[in-house]
Amino acid sequence: MLRLTAAGARAIVDMSYARHFLDFQGSAIPRAMQKLVVTRLSPNFSEAVTLRRDCPVPLPGDGDLLVRNRFVGINASDINYSAGRYDPSVKPPFDIGFEGIGEVVALGLSASAKYSVGQAVAYMAPGSFAEYTVVPASIATPVPSVKPEYLTLLVSGTTAYISLKELGELSEGKKVLVTAAAGGTGQFAVQLSKIAKCHVIGTCSSEEKLAFLKSIGCDRPINYKAEPVATVLKQEYPEGVDVVYESVGGAMFDLAVDALALKGRLMVIGFISGYQSPTGLSPVKAGALPVKLLRKSARLQGFFLNHYLSKYQAAMEHLLELHSRGELVCEVDLGHLAPGGRFIGLDSIFRAVDYMYTGKNIGKLVVEIPHSVSSKL
Repeated sequence: MLRLTAAGARAIVDMSYARHFLDFQGSAIPRAMQKLVVTRLSPNFSEAVTLRRDCPVPLPGDGDLLVRNRFVGINASDINYSAGRYDPSVKPPFDIGFEGIGEVVALGLSASAKYSVGQAVAYMAPGSFAEYTVVPASIATPVPSVKPEYLTLLVSGTTAYISLKELGELSEGKKVLVTAAAGGTGQFAVQLSKIAKCHVIGTCSSEEKLAFLKSIGCDRPINYKAEPVATVLKQEYPEGVDVVYESVGGAMFDLAVDALALKGRLMVIGFISGYQSPTGLSPVKAGALPVKLLRKSARLQGFFLNHYLSKYQAAMEHLLELHSRGELVCEVDLGHLAPGGRFIGLDSIFRAVDYMYTGKNIGKLVVEIPHSVSSKL
């Protein structure tokens, strides 16, 4: 029987690790990596989150992929997650980041039935704000290449597609109001409503965003800093709008309720105007809401993507097909116009989150994660 010293056993483990976990360029995976970790609960992202620089690279289980992240998406709800609002039972420290795209650099035996090292994949799973993330193969999405445009579909695109399909009841000629229409998910709500042959009104906050909305087919973009939205809706749409895709909250929510047509439908996708507050909410005029809905036989319904995961894979496949045919623009904002320039590296995620809350991004905010060549085995 062969006996090994502790040091000898460790050497064999190290040799096995180095031999079997190689990236697609043939260089060993680092032993350590950087990632963002929530270390205290707060909607102030910079206060809640810490960049840790010497974390062990996780190993994939039998049905898992180890993905080297190349791009990660910024979402308004990143600060809800850092505040612990989704699951109050979870206590710091915990990983953060909802979505990423990159290459498979290692995988478990069962996962190898469908995936291979070097393959480009996108995923929606917690912990994407890291150089490497373990992703169950069952929830990964193969993509043609590592392009940030594909990443825009993971949360923002599927939220728009599934909510409009399941709740919107879109049909030709319906009038659809999209708030924050030039943002990450708003851009898709506009385009998918146009594909359904609806008339689309979109709110935004600048002339640059207004021009973008025109470029993706929005029939009536409204820069609310130049035109009062309520006035435009009353004058140009006196009978109201049939569907509202609402993600702003507060005064915009109140305005949208008042703008509903008979049997209109208002979908609450979010309420970004309140996320930075201690409660996460913006005040709304809820007292008269039952009366307003009753008078119009109108409907108010929330949408949370995690409650529709059974529809997710089909939605991704459909959106990827639309994009491949040139029928769906996936606008990416990499921060070229942001203070400090393009968002590159995990440390720039703090800037990217702050930039989102200035309201200046057009399309989906995305951070590039360059490949580190240090800390090799």
